[in-house]
Amino acid sequence: MSYPLKITVRYPTTDTMTLRTEDDWDRDIQPLRNETKGDSAVFKLEADRPHLYFKPVLLEGATPLWSQGPNVLAVSGQERTLEVFPYFKSDTECSVCALNFIESTLMKQRYDLRVFLPPGYHENTLNRYPVLYMQDGHNLFFPDEAAFGDDWKIRETIERLTEMNQTDPMIVVGIRPNDRMTEYTAPGFEMYARCMAEELKPVIDSRYRTRPEPSQNAVMGSSLGGVVSLHTVLQHPKAFGAAACLSSTFGFRDDLLDRVVRDKKLNVRVYLDSGWPRDNFETTRAMRAALLRKGFEEGKDLLYFAFPEARHDEKSWSLRCHLPMQFLFGRG
Repeated sequence: MSYPLKITVRYPTTDTMTLRTEDDWDRDIQPLRNETKGDSAVFKLEADRPHLYFKPVLLEGATPLWSQGPNVLAVSGQERTLEVFPYFKSDTECSVCALNFIESTLMKQRYDLRVFLPPGYHENTLNRYPVLYMQDGHNLFFPDEAAFGDDWKIRETIERLTEMNQTDPMIVVGIRPNDRMTEYTAPGFEMYARCMAEELKPVIDSRYRTRPEPSQNAVMGSSLGGVVSLHTVLQHPKAFGAAACLSSTFGFRDDLLDRVVRDKKLNVRVYLDSGWPRDNFETTRAMRAALLRKGFEEGKDLLYFAFPEARHDEKSWSLRCHLPMQFLFGRG
């Protein structure tokens, strides 16, 4: 039995793009002439198994230039043609940029940010990326910046998921709070959410190659950060299409449970989880039940997990943040 595989490689070049596969790493597979245009090269393969590892190779004269990073996995029967945006030079740019900031007119203060850019962002300018906006930005990337010495290891997690072909590469914006107790709870989260939707997102969309539509923009946080993430999506669904809420303190200085029950169902997606015990397990279960009653469907626009013995800390969240990322921006 043979398995068809269709792959589109997009890269700005006038040289010849080929593929090499694990069947024979020394043989160049040529693109289809009738489907290849400009910066896109289309390949059709027939494999003797439902999966195949490959790499784009650029032919500059007689010298093959292999794409950077691990081999790419293609799986037969994927819901869409596999689209690949390779890069061929060592990525010397810092993937977690130096601290940026925005001046918020609404909040009348400055917010510091770190922005994660996927490897190859600067070389392959054809790709555009979904964006994940994360709360408590100081806890995401570096242990020496994290409040308790453990970070979420966001860069490492995204790079592994991309290598596994489980998610699209994504941009992550880590927002550092100035007063999280006020900004992440009612009534302060009203203006903070407006700041994210009306000030921060337009700046990010103008500075970086993003996919600006709501379905490609999500908000994520833990504890109080999960509360403000859900509030932001419910309040601004035209800016953000999904929220991931880990170990969220629903019911502490917020009306989100009542709002979910009372208001019209929105076309957004929600990820919920908690540890157990003493990790907001009960309030998370209550929020899940309310969303189900409202018409959310488990596995479609709602995903829920509970983790026995998981603690309320960055180390626990780092071990499972791959799950909401796959739900938010997963492939297939």
